[in-house]
Amino acid sequence: MTYAPRSRSARATGSYATIGLETEVLSASPERLISLLFRGALTSLTQARHYFQAGNIAARGKAISKAIDIVDSGLKAGVDTERGGEVAKLLVASYEIIVRDLMLANLHSDTEKLASAEKQLGDLAQAWYTAVDPQFQPSSTRDPQ
Repeated sequence: MTYAPRSRSARATGSYATIGLETEVLSASPERLISLLFRGALTSLTQARHYFQAGNIAARGKAISKAIDIVDSGLKAGVDTERGGEVAKLLVASYEIIVRDLMLANLHSDTEKLASAEKQLGDLAQAWYTAVDPQFQPSSTRDPQ
C-alpha cells in the first residue's frame, strides 16, 4: 500500500489558504499590497531562520531567495524615487542593504546577517503599518530574539 505525500485535508487546507491570499491581494489597496509584501518577506525570513537551525541548506536558500525577490522586485521596485525625494532614495538604499545582508547570510551561512536583515525589514514594516496601514494585522511577525 502506498500513501500520498499529503493528505486530502492538507491539500484542501493549502488550496483554501492560497485562495484566501489571492482574494486578499486582488481586493487590496496599493497600501495594503505593500503590507502584504512585508508580511511575505518576514514570513520567508522566519522560515529561513528555522531552516538554518535545522541545517536544511536547500530550504534555507529557497526561503532566503523568496525574501530577496519580495524585497527587490516588490518593495524596492514600488518606491517612487522621483516623487519621494530623499526619503525614497534612503528607503531604496535600506532595501539594497537588506538584500545584500540576505545574500551574504546565505552564501556564508551567517545567522547574524540574517538576523540583521530581519530586524531592518521588521523595523521598516512596523513603521509602514504605523504610518500607512494601521488596521493591518500581520499574521506572522518576527520573533523576539
